[in-house]
Amino acid sequence: MNNNEQVDQEMNLNDENINEESVENVSSEMEFEGVEPQTASDENKLEYEVADLKDKYLRLYSDFENYRKRTAKERLDLITTASEDMLRDLIPVVDDFERALKASDSEVEASKVKEGNRLIFHKLVKVLESKGLKAMDDLVGKPFDAETQEAITQIPAPNEKLKGKVVDVIEKGYVLGDKVVRYAKVVIGA
Repeated sequence: MNNNEQVDQEMNLNDENINEESVENVSSEMEFEGVEPQTASDENKLEYEVADLKDKYLRLYSDFENYRKRTAKERLDLITTASEDMLRDLIPVVDDFERALKASDSEVEASKVKEGNRLIFHKLVKVLESKGLKAMDDLVGKPFDAETQEAITQIPAPNEKLKGKVVDVIEKGYVLGDKVVRYAKVVIGA
């Protein structure tokens, strides 16, 4: 081989190396350029979605906080004014008691004072019943019920029928709807 042939071969090899490097560079640039715009747009989409979700979360959180504060305020208002209606209905009964006390100072007949007190008592009971409060009546002779009654003591039953049953009522019990407001205090026969 002569020098010219060697130079030609080296140039061909260099050309092949250059061509391979060029192809690799071009293809890697194409891959990089092709991937980067797609990645950039995906990143923008994800950033937008994250920002949108954060905004929705903050709005939902604010709405919930507003709802919580509003319901707490309504609950507080309800608690403070719940008894307003009841008190408005009891004020006339208090007025009647005041009039009865003034009248009883000058009254000499006890039967008239007693009758006036009975009328006021019945008026008070009617107001309480109109609000849903009911007395537990007629408990004597009925079986003891721990759900509505509280046993104060146990005494020997006067007869066999009253064993395990209510013999006497010390304090009446009251229910408001289905809820026991005050348990009846009873004596049970043993």
